[in-house]
This record gives sequence, C-alpha cells and structure tokens, in this order.
Amino acid sequence: MAESQLKQQTNENKPNRMKSGLNWLWSDYSVVIAFIIIFIAASIMSSRFLDIGNLMNILMQVSIIGIIALGMTVIMLSGGIDLSVGSVLALVGVVTVTALNATGSVVLAVISALVAGPLIGLLNGLMIAKGRIAAFIATLGMMAGARSIALYIADGGSISGEVQEFSLISNSELGIVDYPIIIFLAMTAFVYILMHNTRFGRYVYAIGSNEKSARLSAINVEKMKLAIYSLGGLMVSVAAIIETSRLNSISSSSSGQLYELDAIAAVIIGGTRMTGGRGKIIGTFFGVLILGILNNMMNLMNVSPHLQGFVKGLIIIIAVVFQKRE
Repeated sequence: MAESQLKQQTNENKPNRMKSGLNWLWSDYSVVIAFIIIFIAASIMSSRFLDIGNLMNILMQVSIIGIIALGMTVIMLSGGIDLSVGSVLALVGVVTVTALNATGSVVLAVISALVAGPLIGLLNGLMIAKGRIAAFIATLGMMAGARSIALYIADGGSISGEVQEFSLISNSELGIVDYPIIIFLAMTAFVYILMHNTRFGRYVYAIGSNEKSARLSAINVEKMKLAIYSLGGLMVSVAAIIETSRLNSISSSSSGQLYELDAIAAVIIGGTRMTGGRGKIIGTFFGVLILGILNNMMNLMNVSPHLQGFVKGLIIIIAVVFQKRE
C-alpha cells in the first residue's frame, strides 16, 4: 500500500519537476533562446542575411552600442541608470578630436578620451553617492550639460581630425574582422571577468539586490558607486574613440543621439532588472546582437528607419512585462 502511494506521489511530482526545469531554463537562458529564434527567422526571411559580409556588418554596427551597454549593465545591476551616455560620447569625441588637432598625436588623443569619460562618470557618481541625487535626475542633468558643452566647444557643428592615422582605429581589419568588433569582444570579456570573478562584481550585485544590507555587510556603497559610474564613463570613452575614428570627425549635435535608449534596450532585453541585483553580462551581449539583427532585418526588408525607434520601444516594454511575470 505504502509502495503504491510512493509511486503515485513520484508520478505526480514529475510534471512539477519538468515545469520547474523549464522555468529555470527560460529564466536563465531566455535571451539566448530568443536570439536563436530570431536568427533562424532572419535566415529564412532573407537569403542575404547569412552572407558573411552582412554578419560582420551587424557586429560592426552594434560594436559602439554594445560597449556602452556593457557599462550600462553594471550601472543598472547596482540599481542605477545613466541617461547621459549619448551626450557624454559626443563631448568625449569633441575632446578627443580637439586634443588630436592640438598635439598631432594619436596616443595623446586616445589618452584624453580615456581620461575624460571616467572623469564625467565620476562626476555622475559624486552627484548620486555624495549629493544623494536620484540617478535619473543626476544623469538627466549631465545629459543636457555634456551636450551643451560639446556644442559650445565645436561651435554647434562638427570637428574633423587633422591626423589621418587616427581613422585607422575603426577602419582597419584583422583578417575579415574589423578592429571595432575585436574591441567590443575584448571589452565584453573584460567586464564579464570583472563582474563574475572579482570582489567588485559581487559588491555590485549586493548593492543592487539590497543597498541597506550591503551597507550592513561593511561594503562602502559610496565608493562603489563612484567606481561603477566611472567604469560606465570608461566604456563610453572607448565607444567615443571608435565613433570618432570612423570618419575622423565628430558632430556635437547629432553624435550619440538616443544611444542611451539603445543601450538600455539591450540591457533589458538581456535580462537585467531595472531594479538591479539580477542580470548577466552575457545576457547584454546577446541583447545587443538581437537589436542588431532586428535593425538589419528592417533594413533588408526596406522598413522605414523612422519606425525602428517604435520597434525598440515596443521590445523594451515586452521585455519588462516578461520580467514582471517571472
């Protein structure tokens, strides 16, 4: 009798175990599953999609947003947000070209960029951590301020570099792979290791999960926020170098426009919670690729570029709805 009851209970538990297994698979790998589905669908819908040139073009197009999204992921994992990344990219680009023309040195121009971005990120961190200003408000103010300074320095227009060697950064290849793709992959590996194999990463997750508990665990939350937003600024610097060196120029008015939307979309699609504490760098990587494939497909199908923003906004809403359901 007892044996038959045990068998019946085991049979009843099988569907529950299967359901929990499927839930775990979807929860941890939903973005990868979505990427595979979209990739297959794109392959079927357009014969040109699988051309190696087209695939390299997708990676090239997402490299800048991808690098920015890596920094945004760390910020959002900590429970923050940065709306200033697009304007900061334009300002760093202007600073880079100005330094390039003033010194004639590509190395000094790159160093100027790598210093300017983290400094602006540090200023964001100071307003948030020390000034107790909400991240949304602080970075919104920085978005307006950085764009205004860029416009002032460039007199409202574009600045072109006078050293042609600078353009080699974005226009050189290693085999069939462009340098910006290599830089994007390298930055992804760097941030992945930082977040998953160091104390810094553990502290970021702890702050995002429960800031009060993180303080009680002797984590210096203020210093961590300074480091987090400085890292975000560093990622913007790298992206600005690529953006500026493509055409050896930068537009103070249009460069970086709505990059914050693309970066946030990639992070949310990748599974990072808006409230922080949960998400993965690899998720953001696939989120960036999904956006790149969708943009590429809309171009191949001659969908109006004016509708692409609508599609991104819709994807963000759907992704957040799925997160809430989980």
